[in-house]
Amino acid sequence: MSTSRAVLRHPKAMAGASILAFFALIALLAPLIAPASPTAMDFAPSQPPSWAHPLGTTALGQDVLSQVIWGTRLSLLVGLVTGAATTVLSTAVGLATGYFGGLVDEVLSAITNIFLVLPGLPLMIVVAAYVTVKGVVPIVLVISVTGWAWGARVLRSQALSLKSRDFVQAAVVVGERPARIIFFEMLPNMLSLIVANFFGAALYAVLSEAGLEFLGLGNVNVVTWGTILYWAQNNQAIILGQWQWMAVPGLCIAMLGTAFALINFAIDEVSNPRLRQG
Repeated sequence: MSTSRAVLRHPKAMAGASILAFFALIALLAPLIAPASPTAMDFAPSQPPSWAHPLGTTALGQDVLSQVIWGTRLSLLVGLVTGAATTVLSTAVGLATGYFGGLVDEVLSAITNIFLVLPGLPLMIVVAAYVTVKGVVPIVLVISVTGWAWGARVLRSQALSLKSRDFVQAAVVVGERPARIIFFEMLPNMLSLIVANFFGAALYAVLSEAGLEFLGLGNVNVVTWGTILYWAQNNQAIILGQWQWMAVPGLCIAMLGTAFALINFAIDEVSNPRLRQG
């Protein structure tokens, strides 16, 4: 059984993929299933849950359910795009340091160690606070720049192990170019680890984006799960008894993070013989 087929049949991967597919479907069908525009202030403010508004309304008269549905789009997009950007950066650094060694390894490893030592969340908050342009794109860049180091360190170790293998040494002896050795000999043998790194980075991105938006360090005028929490906290939703205004987007963040984590665990267990035996 191939690794990809084993992952697809893994119970954790199936559960995580089902949750992820559910949110992807909501994101795609948001214009059709949302009861109203997420920014429309056409309703009575601060209404409790009812048949007309299952999650109530905000302090500005916006439908909370519509905001949660539309917020799925940007929250999911941030997780996937940031996960991809972080994975590309960490893979490039990890392969370069592991294969070339020497000065390249020393310089890139020193930079990686600096980012590993710096505390992630405070660094993100500081960087995001000094970014003058607010929005989703700056947040993606901030999370990608501050979150690549751990994946680069793991992939460097794997690249060093592969570099000593016979098939890589044989390719070096016959005069293959470094680019071909990296992309055709080493990279395919690291795919499971890279994919696991992607889902781990996506989980990190979803939680970090929600945290930054909750602190008001993004564009609070766009609709994401994080900005919904920001406005709910600013308008004292819990004190006023509107618990669903904060609980539902928070639950969505937790479920999406769980989906990424379950898929990540499944890939780890299938690709790592020690975990598989356990």
